[in-house]
Amino acid sequence: MNFELNDDQKTLRDTLRKFAKSELNGDVIQRDRDQFFDRDLWRKMGEMAIPGLPVPSEYGGGGLSPLDTAIALEALGQGCTDGGLLFSLCAHMLPCTMPIYKFGTEEQRRKWLPGLCDGTLIAGNAMTEPGTGSDAFNMTTRAVRDGDDWVLNGNKIFITNAPVADVFVLFALTDPEKGYHGGVSCFIVPAESRGLSRSHKIEKMGIRTSPFGEVALEDVRVPHSAMLAGEGGGSSLFTHSMDWERSLLFAFHVGAMERLIETCVKYARTRQQFGSPITKFPAIREHMAEMRCRVEASRLLVYQAASRLEKSRSVSQDAAIAKLVVSESLGEVTRRAVQIHGGYGFTVEYEVERALRDAVGATLYSGT
Repeated sequence: MNFELNDDQKTLRDTLRKFAKSELNGDVIQRDRDQFFDRDLWRKMGEMAIPGLPVPSEYGGGGLSPLDTAIALEALGQGCTDGGLLFSLCAHMLPCTMPIYKFGTEEQRRKWLPGLCDGTLIAGNAMTEPGTGSDAFNMTTRAVRDGDDWVLNGNKIFITNAPVADVFVLFALTDPEKGYHGGVSCFIVPAESRGLSRSHKIEKMGIRTSPFGEVALEDVRVPHSAMLAGEGGGSSLFTHSMDWERSLLFAFHVGAMERLIETCVKYARTRQQFGSPITKFPAIREHMAEMRCRVEASRLLVYQAASRLEKSRSVSQDAAIAKLVVSESLGEVTRRAVQIHGGYGFTVEYEVERALRDAVGATLYSGT
């Protein structure tokens, strides 16, 4: 496959990279320390329809193809040093906003998509439960039909954006006899729904500016019109959303790896040891070569998955391969970046320290 960028894609890349670098990096060290999600930055992204990059423009989105969305996310990752903010963006856009577009009724699209695309609203995907992470087959959250409503009870955990979300794309068991395939349904649940409560932010190692927490449901009542993809359609919707998430989320990690290489080259050219810049040392060059190999391979895998998604081909295997390789490559690249920086790389003043902490989660989220 030839993934050489055309002029429009280059303009998209350059515009978003410049925007991210100039607008999204303020006070990032302090925000990371405080686990602070900056809603003003979210609104800034919304002014450019970034939270709705692949959503058609008629609903307020950017109208980008999957491949162009990957290019856009890569550019954001290259310009923005706040991995948590970009993770929240992807967790909002790919498994929440896109399912509403792909599976929602026209009424649901008109009601939710404009706000989800322009930065007015934030969404969270509520699938994971305390006893079931990747084991979605053993979901315990229940939804019981009561006239024209559904009544939801259960608990969700590790839900990205939960403390700040305005709405959840939430999965519940509607037919225990059918189980996961045919017995799970998906609902659009406003965060202010009576009976829905959220925990405080759970403190974590990395991507600290992306809040996540628990969601508890106690007799939460939603209308039948809040159901997505019809009764029993939750499993197919979830599979579809995971294909989008795994294919595209890791694009911003490719951009982050590219940025780290640039950071390391700049540092190594100015850092002197034994009377020479450390770029002269074979060990440093070996680090750089391995990092470059990792980022190039990762980019190709992400672009390939995005391209297959664009052509509506079966993408689950490509997406899983991209997730595996990119997440492990990110860990390796960030580790080597810290090694190149030596003692300075172990301090919070240098972004490589934060990048290493952020990288740990990449092998865990979007399915282990």
